[in-house]
Amino acid sequence: MSDLHFTLVRLHAAAPGTLEMVFADGQALSVDLRSIYAKTRTLHRLKDWKVFKTAAIADQGRSVQWLGDDNLELAADNLRARAIEQSGQYSHEWLWNWMHRHGLTLDTAAQALGISRRMLAYYRSGAKPLPLTVALACYGWESRGKLAA
Repeated sequence: MSDLHFTLVRLHAAAPGTLEMVFADGQALSVDLRSIYAKTRTLHRLKDWKVFKTAAIADQGRSVQWLGDDNLELAADNLRARAIEQSGQYSHEWLWNWMHRHGLTLDTAAQALGISRRMLAYYRSGAKPLPLTVALACYGWESRGKLAA
């Protein structure tokens, strides 16, 4: 499986705190990073527009870096996940966190959600977008456990 969905091919600092990104799979996304750099001390310098607009693709498309500084770098997969979640959808990271929170493996999560292990692996890797129906099934599974307790 390729990681085109996590490889940046174009990047533009559109406004203070906002990046417009295009990934190798053709997906164009916008992400607002203000909440991230507001609470992450090492990224505080990104509040300065002169610094923020130096955003550049690094590590062969796997990250974004500012001022060529390794301390001012964010991974492309995390940026994609954040952008997806900001648009009201569910990301692969959301699914990873749900599985981790409940101590589920691919097999047990797939069984709990009524989907194949292979499809769950695609969603968890980010190779395929996580459908709303699967996210809702995650919430339903959580609720069922709470009702039984």
